[in-house]
Amino acid sequence: MKLGFLTVGLSPLSLDEILRWGATNGFETVEIGCWPPAHKRAFDGMQLDVTTLTPARAQEIRALAAEVGLAISCLSYCDNNLASDPVRRKANLEHLGKVIDAAALLRVDTVCAFVGRDETKTIADNIQLAAQILTPTVRYAREKNVRIAIENCPMPGWQFEGLVGNVAHTPEVWDALFRAIPDENFGLNLDPSHLIWLEIDPIRAAREYASRTLYAHAKDTELVPEQKYRRGIMDPGSNGWRIYRNPGRGALDTGAFLAALRAGGYDGALSIEMEDPDWWGSSTSVQAGLLAARDFLRPLL
Repeated sequence: MKLGFLTVGLSPLSLDEILRWGATNGFETVEIGCWPPAHKRAFDGMQLDVTTLTPARAQEIRALAAEVGLAISCLSYCDNNLASDPVRRKANLEHLGKVIDAAALLRVDTVCAFVGRDETKTIADNIQLAAQILTPTVRYAREKNVRIAIENCPMPGWQFEGLVGNVAHTPEVWDALFRAIPDENFGLNLDPSHLIWLEIDPIRAAREYASRTLYAHAKDTELVPEQKYRRGIMDPGSNGWRIYRNPGRGALDTGAFLAALRAGGYDGALSIEMEDPDWWGSSTSVQAGLLAARDFLRPLL
């Protein structure tokens, strides 16, 4: 596996500055956030504006990445592709298409995305809706030699308090999605941090789904028993009874997780998603968090 990081949280650094910083600090890959310029999220998620990317600029980025020795492993844009609002759904899918186009220009073979949820429908109905809505996008990506890796974050409370906002969050749903969308370029971006608080064994999941894992995130979760007692598992808020942490600072046996992925044949990027609140606040602090995660993970790789 090659160690990398997701760029979200590193603005106002430019993409060129991020690439140079990553290479200088011993990373091998980078996952670039490609949310729309006007998109609001807790961390700035737009380090590459795919709406204005030209072939000439793509060539410049590729040349710089090659010069510094850092591979662009993935472009990421995670939003609700099944949104009940048809205007929003259309906008999200159109932007995902632009991210796929950008990946093709950059010769990047993976795009990370969410499935999402229509909150007016059951999970079973959403799986069928995903087949209807996402199959054309997955096949468009295949024509561009791009894979779609869906992340398994449940996004609780995204649309309504306590409701799963992204249906692709359990092995049962993954199996149903893979039956509904059987294309080989459709698989998982496996993030163990979410499995921990869902009480789904991340080691078993890594072992059983390594062959369907197209990408992997490095992130951990700390569980706070007193807050879990007070709030219960249906409380959607993070930083309460569950806190996302850097690898090694939570409940995950990271070494066993990586060993299970390797045993299943996964040998792609391991991308640090730095959401540990101890390093929130600025690009400088996020960089410090990425370096701390690097130092923990490097011996395990």
